[in-house]
Amino acid sequence: MILADLISYDVLRVIWWLLLGVLLIGFAMTDGFDMGVGALLPFAAKTDIERRIAINTVGPVWEGNQVWFILGGGAIFAAWPLVYAVSFSGFYLAMFAVLAALILRPVAFKYRSKREGKLWRSGWDWALFVGGAVPALIFGVAVGDVLQGVPFRLSPELVSYYEGSSFLWKFLGLLNPFALLTGVVSLAMLMTHGAAWLALKAEDPVAARARSIGSVTGIVAIVGYALAGLWLAFGMQGYAIVGEVVTDGPSNPLFSEVTRTSTWLIAYADRPWIVIAPILAFLGMIMTVRDLRADHEVATLLWSQLGIFGTISSVGLTMFPFILPSSIDPKSSLTAWDSSSSHTTLFIMLVATVIFLPIVLAYTAWVYKVLWGKVTAAEVTGSSDSVY
Repeated sequence: MILADLISYDVLRVIWWLLLGVLLIGFAMTDGFDMGVGALLPFAAKTDIERRIAINTVGPVWEGNQVWFILGGGAIFAAWPLVYAVSFSGFYLAMFAVLAALILRPVAFKYRSKREGKLWRSGWDWALFVGGAVPALIFGVAVGDVLQGVPFRLSPELVSYYEGSSFLWKFLGLLNPFALLTGVVSLAMLMTHGAAWLALKAEDPVAARARSIGSVTGIVAIVGYALAGLWLAFGMQGYAIVGEVVTDGPSNPLFSEVTRTSTWLIAYADRPWIVIAPILAFLGMIMTVRDLRADHEVATLLWSQLGIFGTISSVGLTMFPFILPSSIDPKSSLTAWDSSSSHTTLFIMLVATVIFLPIVLAYTAWVYKVLWGKVTAAEVTGSSDSVY
């Protein structure tokens, strides 16, 4: 017996589905407030010193937070190669826009304070806004498109083909009303998360403005999430596997039969316990707004993280086992049971993850412990060689 046989193929697939969710949630919880601070920068901070305070609340941690994004992309590539190939080809321009914005952000961090000119610094401040708002919006748009189904079909050789003849057509097709709604929810949620971070790490008046803006974006996120749920319940079809579900079969989606259902929310009838996810989402977002108004610093950030956890979990649990459904050829839909890497590959990756993920978590916790405390104007102006 080889070591990989210690864990069955179907269990490994579920584990890697869960780990993918953990990595995406980790990214949203950590780099999410970086993006939120960037999106809030022109509005929560008015003077140059105030904007330097806001920037330096995330300055020491944003690079480490992006590790979650890299790990998530690597996990999709290695554990779910079909998902990686199909999604990246269909979302090419969207991914390019995200990467361009994320590349713009470190450039803005590094160059903003190199010169004293007002126009120079204002330009980089807006670059930080783009670097925060654009990814937050596009990630949400992508979630909305996945819930609706993506217009691709697989050939017998498992090559994906999309409707439309150009990358631009594919990109414009992503910007439909439901996807834009989920994009607004994502942007508002991460701006609220950024406001919770500024309330914790910045001093007034930056923290006060952040609390005020975050109270509004939090309400937008709550209302938008509720509207998206109603849309899923009454205005959108879901997907289901027809017949016997083979959980340990070969990774070929064409071997399964998939049909459209009346709604995604049929999953809650099959697995009633998953209702805990949207409950946690609403609870976290509502308590975040409440604590922003009450100026409860640490609790606000924790509630915001709970809201993010519940929101992302609700999407994954509602769709399971589907990862990337096809709107034009349901049979081509990718699920957790037919789009993973081999049994041996998943096992080796799991061993590596068990070794290295705790190290990443421990180092991250240590960094946040060392950097605990508020960023003040005195620190920003008195340490010009070591801050942004």
